[in-house]
Amino acid sequence: MSLTQQQLKQLAETIEMVVFDVDGVFTDGRIYLNHLGEETKAFNVRDGHGVRMLIHYGVQVAVLSGRQSSAVEVRMSELGITDILQGHIDKKTAFNALIKAKHISPEQVAFVGDDIIDVQAMRLSGLAIAVADAHDWVKQHADHITHTNGGHGAVREVCELILDAKGLLTTALNYNLQ
Repeated sequence: MSLTQQQLKQLAETIEMVVFDVDGVFTDGRIYLNHLGEETKAFNVRDGHGVRMLIHYGVQVAVLSGRQSSAVEVRMSELGITDILQGHIDKKTAFNALIKAKHISPEQVAFVGDDIIDVQAMRLSGLAIAVADAHDWVKQHADHITHTNGGHGAVREVCELILDAKGLLTTALNYNLQ
């Protein structure tokens, strides 16, 4: 679905929670394994700052991943994300349980994904976002596609989109200058 900039801004303004997939959204989708079989991931620090800005300005943030990773738990906890849902192949059920627990309507949630496992949750959300390098089928189900690839600033782009729609981006960007 292709939205005009005005329609996108109107949808983004109503968002109270952003739910991100992890692999392919917060990361570039690659998994690194050391000689002991331990997993590591690379995260973009600017994405992290975007998340911190969202949380600071009252937008809830959650992650919903089909995989389980201690690296994800550590990084998301560092960012102040408390809703870290991992190991959920059925993202539709996990998404519904999350919004029910948070007493929030699906229309107030943006979901950001990159692969076919994310489409069910994207369809439920008020604003479905795919990263620039998402699977083509996923892009067909997105209201918006980022300009940046997963792991390379797409999360920050989404955070700034939401903050801008709420009229908070300039304040957020100038926060350290005050």
